[in-house]
Amino acid sequence: MNLYSTNSHALHTDFLHAAMQGLAGDGGLWMPEALPRLSAEFFHDLPSLSFAEMAVRVMQAYIGDEVPAQDLEPFVRDAFNFDAPLVRVSDRLYALELFHGPTLAFKDFGARFMARAMSYSRKIFGTTHPKGGDLCVLVATSGDTGSAVAHGFWNVPGIRVVILYPQGKVSDVQEKQLTTMGANIAALEVQGTFDDCQALVKRAFQDASLTQEIELTSANSINIARLLPQSLYYFRAWAQLPAEARNSAVFCTPSGNFGNLTGGLFAQKMGLPVKKFLAATNRNDTFPQYLLSGTYNAKPSVETPSNAMDVGNPSNFVRIQELYNGSIDAVRRDIRSASVSDEETLATVVRVEKEHGYLMCPHTAVGYAATERLLAEPEFADSVGIVLATAHPAKFGTVIEPALGKTVALPERLQDYVRKEKRSTVIPNDYARLKAYLLGN
Repeated sequence: MNLYSTNSHALHTDFLHAAMQGLAGDGGLWMPEALPRLSAEFFHDLPSLSFAEMAVRVMQAYIGDEVPAQDLEPFVRDAFNFDAPLVRVSDRLYALELFHGPTLAFKDFGARFMARAMSYSRKIFGTTHPKGGDLCVLVATSGDTGSAVAHGFWNVPGIRVVILYPQGKVSDVQEKQLTTMGANIAALEVQGTFDDCQALVKRAFQDASLTQEIELTSANSINIARLLPQSLYYFRAWAQLPAEARNSAVFCTPSGNFGNLTGGLFAQKMGLPVKKFLAATNRNDTFPQYLLSGTYNAKPSVETPSNAMDVGNPSNFVRIQELYNGSIDAVRRDIRSASVSDEETLATVVRVEKEHGYLMCPHTAVGYAATERLLAEPEFADSVGIVLATAHPAKFGTVIEPALGKTVALPERLQDYVRKEKRSTVIPNDYARLKAYLLGN
């Protein structure tokens, strides 16, 4: 797989090296030079394939012979040892449940594959860093990324993980998942927003005096090894639809950093039939405003009930621009976008649970509300909507329970986290403090 930097098309690498580097050396994101086109035979077989069988074929198409099939298949099957069931919520609206992995959030798909890809790459190439030592995975999280990465890399030899998260802006359960792993996992509680955490991480990668001392890589969706698997569940959703609905599907992606949407766009470019993508945001509406005005204006994030989507400057926007050669008209042909208020988010959780007996997290509720609006338009009267259900609702009990007027039972695996002791290091929004921590640990 050949990739180029979004900052310089002259800078190239392959998949395994991109997985280890995270960001390109010039600060750009790695982007495939071309996406493979999947065969008609693949789509014919798709409804009969398990998730793992499908994933092996798609990831092999991405990566090619860079990782031999006999090496790729075992770690793909190990990464995806759980499914993504499509659940019918109402007549024309489905939820694609992406929370059946170990941390009950969609980030498990990308994080588990990425951990295995990095481990394989390190086994093949060893370390090329002049100082040697462990590889440091540095990641900013607005909630679920950090716990998925922590679980995916826990006790992986030769790799340590440092997670930055915004103080007071993740749910209690999310925080426990971030801060109770121990071993090679460390959590930094930043006195700032997610955008601040993300800016600190980006600055670290661009600091030559730091990267000369320690080997850094990323685990956000800026890392191509975490992004590529996020295309897989779009294929899985399509395969579970009734045959007559497969050419009229609208995919709604609750969007923060826009890695999930980018994964869906990759799937479409590879041949997946998609009538329209709907990027649903909360009050952090940078992308909807971009589609309206044609001008991209990043802005500070604001806090909402769907905290994992509180992103004012989505990192993967640049990849979307690359896919469409910067053409706003081309973007508009494939993608719609809508912003959902805090009040509508919580009201949707309550209404859908009452009317359909389906309980969803606030992020999924943002997507559900936006999809209902879209399906009410004449153009989409014959369409079905698939909303990516990004996390188990119990992870956000403190957000949705007051609106529901009742408690949400915690699954046993979440109860295990809650019972553990939180261990984190508080730091200000100050790059010097982050650098000192990384060099001192």
